[in-house]
Amino acid sequence: MSDDPATDKTGEQRYVLRLYVTGSTPRSTRAIETMRRICEERLAGRYVLEVVDIYQNPEASRDAQIIAAPTLVKMLPEPLRRIIGDLSDEQRVLASLDIQPRPNEAP
Repeated sequence: MSDDPATDKTGEQRYVLRLYVTGSTPRSTRAIETMRRICEERLAGRYVLEVVDIYQNPEASRDAQIIAAPTLVKMLPEPLRRIIGDLSDEQRVLASLDIQPRPNEAP
């Protein structure tokens, strides 16, 4: 078993993502749905997606210095990356997060 938090027990890259949203607005709902779909299609079994509602948890947004929502933060693997605003462009999201396919997947 690996001691590296960025890899799972099989040694595959593990992603820890935090999505900051503002309540249940259409934009927030769309961002959550988009990220869940991307994660399931591209990172199945090797991701954690935490959704933080900044209306219900304003301290979390202050601590993370979130100034706009939705904001997606890739915590792991390093380096930390942020995407602010619209998450509907899947290729932009994948490139920004540097999401790599599994070794046995075609790109």
